[in-house]
Amino acid sequence: MGHNDAFTGGVKPGGLTSTMEVRILLCYLIKTAAKTAAPLTRQELENALLSEELVNYFELAGGLGDLEQQGMIRLEDGRYRVTDKGSTVADTLAYDLPRSVRESAARAVIRAQTWLRKAAQHKATVTAENGRYLVDCRIEDLGSEVFRLQLEMPDPLTAEAVKHRFIEQGSEIFALLMDALTREGKN
Repeated sequence: MGHNDAFTGGVKPGGLTSTMEVRILLCYLIKTAAKTAAPLTRQELENALLSEELVNYFELAGGLGDLEQQGMIRLEDGRYRVTDKGSTVADTLAYDLPRSVRESAARAVIRAQTWLRKAAQHKATVTAENGRYLVDCRIEDLGSEVFRLQLEMPDPLTAEAVKHRFIEQGSEIFALLMDALTREGKN
């Protein structure tokens, strides 16, 4: 394996297989995210790029470390920011990357950021008790619990699916329940 060949395990066809391309993509995403939303955390980058199978985990981790060491990005308060040097790389070389990879990565980053924001407000945990799988769903706002629902599921996979669905759609679930409970109905 040559110096510029990225590990390819976990990378789908069309993903990035060059170490240089991975580093360019990271600079591009870190710069773009800071303009459109908030600077990215390592977890957001990992969730986005690995879920789309665009890069290999080891290349991602190595790329972040190398870019920091080269002064192209910096980590502040747990979030990556691009430096002027990294911004130049992103502006100059990002269009050398396949358009489909840039667009897929950008969409994945937005989904990852949205998921983490929702997970901060829509909390769900799974506990196993005597062969029962309980999903405790909560919505918090301004540090106070405004909604809580506990559901019993038949198995751990279903419980995990309910947990993730609540995190994704907790606000919609809460709105539907409140509408059903406060709507005038037939007596």
